[in-house]
Amino acid sequence: MREVVVTGGGTGIGYAIAEAFVALGDRVTITGRREAVLAEAARELRAEFVAFDAASAAEVREALPHLPERVDVLVNNAGGNTNLGRTQPEELIDVAESWWANLNANLMSAVLVTTALSPRLNDGGRIVSLGSIAARGTGSGSYGAAKAALESWTADLAAEFGPRGITANVVSPGLVLDTEFFRGRLTEEGIRTRVENTRNGRPGSPADVADTVLFLASAGARHVTGQVVHVNGGAYLGR
Repeated sequence: MREVVVTGGGTGIGYAIAEAFVALGDRVTITGRREAVLAEAARELRAEFVAFDAASAAEVREALPHLPERVDVLVNNAGGNTNLGRTQPEELIDVAESWWANLNANLMSAVLVTTALSPRLNDGGRIVSLGSIAARGTGSGSYGAAKAALESWTADLAAEFGPRGITANVVSPGLVLDTEFFRGRLTEEGIRTRVENTRNGRPGSPADVADTVLFLASAGARHVTGQVVHVNGGAYLGR
């Protein structure tokens, strides 16, 4: 039985990923900032949960005693576009805070949790981080920049952990519905425009992303590392 940790596992894509691993018989621990949401999700999933802010070094350190002593699969899913909850910054201090918020939520959360759990990673283990189509020239400012940095950092991870048979990859979704990502701001026109950019004419689902994560965590993906796997229906062609 594998020990799996999924950050941001209480809702949306993270929940779907956790659910997929549970269905395989793995022991799953989900994390996130909202304890009540996590507790309910863990009850439904029959998983464990630990509530903490993955972007806070102090909270990650405090959470360590409650996380598995051995980790076979780490999924860095926590994050989101923090600009969606902000007004357009005008002053330099506001611009700085806006950028730091996205870098902390999407890059530092993965860096901190992975660093903290690295001594517990089993040989032959898997690290999968959730990126975004926004990292590949589709915009989104500091959010896209943070996800691009996540890709670069993952290349370093692949080199660092490769000798132990541990792989590190990024799964990069495009439009995925049935999540909290857009915070109620996605319009029907926004959906239509994004779907028109795909090759298969549909939005993605959390299950689409979860299935890709399962593959990268499988024995069949043992020689796949340092890669960005795009799950976007062809809206961005990774070539």
